[in-house]
Amino acid sequence: MTIALMNPYRHLWYRLVPAYAAGYFLSYGLRSVNAVIAPDLMRELSITAAELGLLTSAYLLAFGLFQLPLGLLLDRFGPRRVEAALLLVAAAGCALFAAGTTLATLALARALIGLGVSACLMASFKAFSQWFPAERLPALTATIMVAGGLGALSASMPVEAALPLLGWRGLFFLCAGLLVLAAGFLLTVPDQAAGGQRESFGQQIRSLGGIYGNRIFWRFAPQGCLISGGFMAIQGLWAVPWLMEVNGATRSDAAGVLFLMGLAMLAGFVFVATCSGWLAQRKIAPMTLLSAGVGLALVVALAIILGLARPVWLWPLLGFSFSLSNIAYSQLTAAFPIAISGRVNTALNLMVFVGAFGLQWGIGAAVDAFSAGGMARAEAFRLTFAALLATQALAFAWFLVPVQRVNGSRAGPVASSK
Repeated sequence: MTIALMNPYRHLWYRLVPAYAAGYFLSYGLRSVNAVIAPDLMRELSITAAELGLLTSAYLLAFGLFQLPLGLLLDRFGPRRVEAALLLVAAAGCALFAAGTTLATLALARALIGLGVSACLMASFKAFSQWFPAERLPALTATIMVAGGLGALSASMPVEAALPLLGWRGLFFLCAGLLVLAAGFLLTVPDQAAGGQRESFGQQIRSLGGIYGNRIFWRFAPQGCLISGGFMAIQGLWAVPWLMEVNGATRSDAAGVLFLMGLAMLAGFVFVATCSGWLAQRKIAPMTLLSAGVGLALVVALAIILGLARPVWLWPLLGFSFSLSNIAYSQLTAAFPIAISGRVNTALNLMVFVGAFGLQWGIGAAVDAFSAGGMARAEAFRLTFAALLATQALAFAWFLVPVQRVNGSRAGPVASSK
């Protein structure tokens, strides 16, 4: 975080980053926790893999559907108030999930959690774009993602260790309390008038047409939907079932691999946060790093499907390479005016979470369908993941086609991938 801490921004860093990081830590942990408690949910609720996928992806659906309204709210009212209010909604969702006894109740609770944490990352991006210059955004983006990496770690082996003591219901009651504390912490940060306050809601909504009609946006969107969304679907639910069904791991061993994957993601976020400026000085642009990370991730995913190496090596490498994909947010934002940065980020995030929702549910449905046709569960998982990888490769190929930046952008990092 050396770049972010250089004067005159040191004081701002300490005031803003920890508060927004706390919310994103909890958001990422809650996104991923069902991967570890999946066997308990399936046993206690007597549900199928498809129903488990639907239950877990309710978080992603609510999160994704709220992205466009969220962008308007962030640009009009500012990130601090919007995120603090939504964190209280997430706390209510955690309490309901802890108390729920039916699939419908838990799905509703999961949706409330997704809605409540939907601003955690985007609000931080909006706040950083208001207070810091564009050249500092990649490092700040990676810094907030470090908190997400820690949240992913907390949802692996620590959750496995806590389950005998708290149970999954006690775990969610604890999260409800932590979310309330995070909302209070956020209200202590400095605020700044949102640039979009001078626009009417009608003008804000019309500006979305300009974002969704822009070729630069559609360079990033398919990759966000299928690649980032696909990784979220797997990390948030299907990594542990894959390791148990395909590799024969115990749940404890699978949680350990998930922990290592989260640790590798964290290392990737720290790498970008601390080294992006150093790399830029040596003519290694953020877009180059982004392309290299996503390309490596697809190669590693193929190796996982083919079983070319031990899971304890491949899954952490997958986590590290995917951690670089979050550079996309700062690169896309820099190609548009700062006044609409909230809408730009949430427009991309909508694509990511629509993909994550559809794929998290669809993976379970596909595995069930192949298994019902007589295919072994391990082979059903392999075929499903292979089909996903094929679509991801097409999205990456589309992303590699360069485009020119729009008028009014603050920087030109998306002009080419070189």
